[in-house]
Amino acid sequence: MQTLKIVITGSYSAGKTQLIRTLSDIETVSTDYAVTLDEERQLKQETTVALDFGTIAINEQLTLYLFGTPGQERFDFMWEDLSIGCLGYVVMVDSTRPGHFAETRRLMDRFAEITDAPFVVAANKQDDLTALPVSYVRRRLGVPVDVPVLPCTSRERSSAKLVLLGLLKQIAARHLAVQPEEA
Repeated sequence: MQTLKIVITGSYSAGKTQLIRTLSDIETVSTDYAVTLDEERQLKQETTVALDFGTIAINEQLTLYLFGTPGQERFDFMWEDLSIGCLGYVVMVDSTRPGHFAETRRLMDRFAEITDAPFVVAANKQDDLTALPVSYVRRRLGVPVDVPVLPCTSRERSSAKLVLLGLLKQIAARHLAVQPEEA
């Protein structure tokens, strides 16, 4: 069986842990601890401090290993370590919190320095009435036109799978584009 490494990243409270929990075929490995900063505690009570890990079998021959990064910039040293050997990554963004878009943009820029792996952006919480449209999220984050920005509801397995499929299409397209021509 072949395994492929996928990284799930994004700013604080964007839905990374939830996406992995929704997709994983196994009970996820999580390093969540109580939030210590007051401004972060307003959004949630626990946060990832090292990584989240889950797996999803695509078929009998292929399993994806899903590695979730911590969202806070103070844990950015983990981003590089977790990205080693990844074939692609998902950038999660909370579509209901435009005040965090600048943080997401900084994270996207940092990941572009770390890896040249293909990626997609998941505009999370699209089930919320206050969620901004995917086209707005794309524009505000300055996502290039060749990078998919996909609607997502990380608590819904079908939605989470569509994000993962979008990433797999990006990976396949990149792989086919770099194949040497046969003689």
